Amino acid sequence: MPDGDRLVGSGALDHHRRVTSPVIVELALNGPTPRSVNRHVPRSPAEITAVALEGIELGASIVHNHNDDPMFTADGVHAVEPYVRAWTPILDRYPDVLLYPTMGAAARGIPVERRWAHVEELARRRMGMTLVDPGSVNLGLTSDGVLDPVAAAEPYANPHADTDHMITRTAALGAAPSISIFEPGYLRTVLTWHRTGRLPAGAIVKLYFGGRLEFGLPPTPTALEAYLELLAPSGLPWSVAVLGGDVVGCGLAELAVRRGGHVRVGLEDHAGPGEPSNADLLRALGELLADMGRVPASIAETRAILGVPATA
Repeated sequence: MPDGDRLVGSGALDHHRRVTSPVIVELALNGPTPRSVNRHVPRSPAEITAVALEGIELGASIVHNHNDDPMFTADGVHAVEPYVRAWTPILDRYPDVLLYPTMGAAARGIPVERRWAHVEELARRRMGMTLVDPGSVNLGLTSDGVLDPVAAAEPYANPHADTDHMITRTAALGAAPSISIFEPGYLRTVLTWHRTGRLPAGAIVKLYFGGRLEFGLPPTPTALEAYLELLAPSGLPWSVAVLGGDVVGCGLAELAVRRGGHVRVGLEDHAGPGEPSNADLLRALGELLADMGRVPASIAETRAILGVPATA
């Protein structure tokens, strides 16, 4: 098989299945993006509910959102109830959709048990996924040719002990971990957990590429191949996103799908031309998949791909 056709996955999967299987679509619908940047960003729980439901109808089977707790907080604490208010109507209609929150960054000296407490409580309520950030990173924005820190002067830090807590508690709760990869070192840490048999079932590796948000690897074919070389022995499912860019417009989404991956879109990440809505971004991805002869994975198919049982 030519190199361009080799896809990440177990050797038991044949080539036909790899290039025709459904694609998991994640919607990251708001993040810290303000309405001053895009008027379509949903912020209230009711708005988040409405946009998520529309997104699921358009093919999203994983939904990620922030509430209005700031990303960079002194105490690292995020509230549970705004998530519950936004997610309960979604789960009433789609009980098996996978939902997960964000986590406070740059909270120096705050124990992980405190800054991850809302993630654990939501997992206890069977919201589907947890968030695992297995490393530390400097985040910056380029402004007038100068690299400025994003809201905090210090790195977003997740020591190994904190990662250990997130992963072991995820396993204990029977949740599926959404694993953020901002830098190659993050992925090597995750692969160590995987090789030693300690990574919880249901994991999906999220390969985040830096666009206008300056970090890690750029969204190029070479950068994707570097990640896939690391991932290849594991067979772990993976997806791509461009933070501060356009994952479809830059061509990364097509590259990823051709190589057996999945795709995240949404106004948390988008920094392309115009002022699209989340639905616009999902439709653009849907058109790309249709042109490639592919379809978004249903909620049931997504759980099957990740190995996450349906809810009772």
